[in-house]
Amino acid sequence: MSNRICDLLEIEHPIIQGGMTWVSDANLAAAVSNGGGLGIIGAGAMPPEMLREEIIKARELTSKPFGVNMIMITLEFEQQLEVIMAEKPPVVTLGAVQNTAVIPALKEKGIKVLPVAAAVAIARRAEQHGADAIIAEGSESGGHIGETTTMVLTPLITKAVDAPVIAAGGIVNGAALVAAFALGAEGVQMGTRFVCASECTVHEDVKQKFIKSGDRATVVTARAVGYPVRAIKNKLAGIYAEREKEFLLGKCTAEDIESMGLGKLREAMREGNIRDGSMMAGQCVAMVDRVQPAAEIISEIVAEAEAVAAELPSRLILRR
Repeated sequence: MSNRICDLLEIEHPIIQGGMTWVSDANLAAAVSNGGGLGIIGAGAMPPEMLREEIIKARELTSKPFGVNMIMITLEFEQQLEVIMAEKPPVVTLGAVQNTAVIPALKEKGIKVLPVAAAVAIARRAEQHGADAIIAEGSESGGHIGETTTMVLTPLITKAVDAPVIAAGGIVNGAALVAAFALGAEGVQMGTRFVCASECTVHEDVKQKFIKSGDRATVVTARAVGYPVRAIKNKLAGIYAEREKEFLLGKCTAEDIESMGLGKLREAMREGNIRDGSMMAGQCVAMVDRVQPAAEIISEIVAEAEAVAAELPSRLILRR
């Protein structure tokens, strides 16, 4: 495969691994990059020195391009930004985009910038500030989400900007890759499937929970307070639902609900507390059925995409 995304990011296949907090470290990022995609370190709320160590480690594990995902609303963002400016990873993806004015500063350091957009207005503003590509993230995604689905958001953004678009949300296999291309995207970002990469260092109980999940495994919590998050249903999700009812009755504040999530993602992903922790995952978790090396995941998706694309003409019956 070769297109604007592959050329821009200097990768073999237009597959980008989502930057997942407490999930995607240097080990996973390097494995994805070595497999021909673009691996991403999830900075999340990492202390700046930890982020620096992860970037250095990724450089030791791969000679290929990789990136760092930064969440702009974290308290650590400014300190992390200083590390990024000094270490200059090849790519930065930006989540929870509040201010696109940071994009030119990153580009001055030779960093390629890919903001995540859940709405057309954000995509346009990011392009105006020089974004190299736009990640159109639909509501099927895991973690913090917007309101619009990938199938609707992707073509809207591809029509609104000239920069290449990367579809995210619900992407798990070769058929989804072909579908994303049909919608106008030139690449895809995948998070949930890479949680079950053998190089991913999350707790084994989390991987097994993903593999056993069905089509109704995920739920969106905190929508009522404006912080919608998609995660796998468990005891914590049930508590969230009860607290949201209390919020609507005026019995608690949005801050009370937001504070419930502090430390819960790490508690699940690193410590294996799958009952009381937060297991952020996309709806496509239902299609993740085994643990595989990252390179195998990528090669399998590419082969599936080629097979699906070859079969499509026989499915398209045009009548005149």
